[in-house]
Amino acid sequence: MALALGFLPSGFVKIMGERFTSLSVNHPMGHYLEALSYTGYYYTFIGVAQMTAAILLLIPRTATLGALLYLPIITNICVLSLAVRFDGSLVSSPLMLLANLFLICWDYYKLRPIFARQWPEPLDLSVNDRHFPFKFFGGVLVTMVTVIMLLTQIYDIKPRNTYADCQLQCRGDKDTKACRIFCEDIHLKGERLDHSLDKYERSVKK
Repeated sequence: MALALGFLPSGFVKIMGERFTSLSVNHPMGHYLEALSYTGYYYTFIGVAQMTAAILLLIPRTATLGALLYLPIITNICVLSLAVRFDGSLVSSPLMLLANLFLICWDYYKLRPIFARQWPEPLDLSVNDRHFPFKFFGGVLVTMVTVIMLLTQIYDIKPRNTYADCQLQCRGDKDTKACRIFCEDIHLKGERLDHSLDKYERSVKK
């Protein structure tokens, strides 16, 4: 249900032909979303695919199909978020991807004819392991905490969502001037992220 709720609003906005963020076009993600919104029926197609995956997930009989359709979409969002260091989905999209993979693994027995017929039958948890739910959700919790801690520490600098937010991270930066120049390049000049990062790293090394 949580995964479905993550796609329904964004899918609906795309179908309606509206841009679903207020990010500046100078921001790497804002630039991408602005261009994406001008792609005509491709933009609508993405919205339809998101809403279709979400609806299929909500119906028990079609949940596995929904998870399979959901996978390439959320994988693309996850990679995009990491590539542009987007705060809005830097943590949520990897967690959604993990949740999606959990759903697919849970229903592996429905997919086994595609890969191998000798895969074991689904577990009868009432007989084999009464503690499985606790182990499973414990593992999920540990995974979530690990992912969140990793993703919040993986980048030394990010564009943030606004120029003011970007400058806030410069307070404890080892090179405040380089950080402020990075923010200006991204939000005021609309420079490419990779070029801005290269300039920042060169300044820090000097």
